[in-house]
Amino acid sequence: MGLEVYRPPHRNPEAAIVTLRRGNVLRVHLFSKNKPDVVCFREEVIGMTHDIKEWQTSLQACLDALRERITLDEDRLLVIGASTSEVTGGRIGTAGSEEAAEALYDVLAFFQQDTGVHLAYQGCEHINRALVMERAAAARFGGEEVAVVPHRRAGGAMASHAYVSLTDPVVVEHIRADAGIDIGDTFIGMHLKHVAVPIRGSVDRVGNAHVTMAVTRPKLIGGARALYPESE
Repeated sequence: MGLEVYRPPHRNPEAAIVTLRRGNVLRVHLFSKNKPDVVCFREEVIGMTHDIKEWQTSLQACLDALRERITLDEDRLLVIGASTSEVTGGRIGTAGSEEAAEALYDVLAFFQQDTGVHLAYQGCEHINRALVMERAAAARFGGEEVAVVPHRRAGGAMASHAYVSLTDPVVVEHIRADAGIDIGDTFIGMHLKHVAVPIRGSVDRVGNAHVTMAVTRPKLIGGARALYPESE
């Protein structure tokens, strides 16, 4: 989508608004005519026309691809990274969408109930990519609690939605997950066990967001005499 520039009329003769539009994302700049510097700007998603059902179908296909490669049950931990800005067509960290977060969370919550796998939702860099998960799961998998409450501008829409939706949420600094799904290139690798193995499914996008997935395997140690178990 090309860049469109709008200069709508403004009541203040000393100020001007310039709105740049790319797709359904607006970047609004407020300028002072006397001072050429930008006074402020914001980005927001307008006209949410994306098909929520399509997002959910794509996410389910990704989860199914993971299940084909690793058993996801009550003994496993799955890390979720998701940029709702990217899902809706924006740039990561600029246009978080509660609507997108809720749509993705519903699929993930059903998946958790169906499989028993424990979920951890990664926040953004503004909270050091800390994770939201159930307190009981954090205790079981050794997550160290940190003091922060995720919100849309520090943590992101996905993590903040999980925080208010889980039964007994806690934020932890680090985990070692058995598998992960990354929606929008949020970089979940720091929370995966060694060794990560990339997974390629039939779907590589949720909405406009690029998707990568990984499972993990134990390290192969030893030398020429070592024997290794069959791959799962």
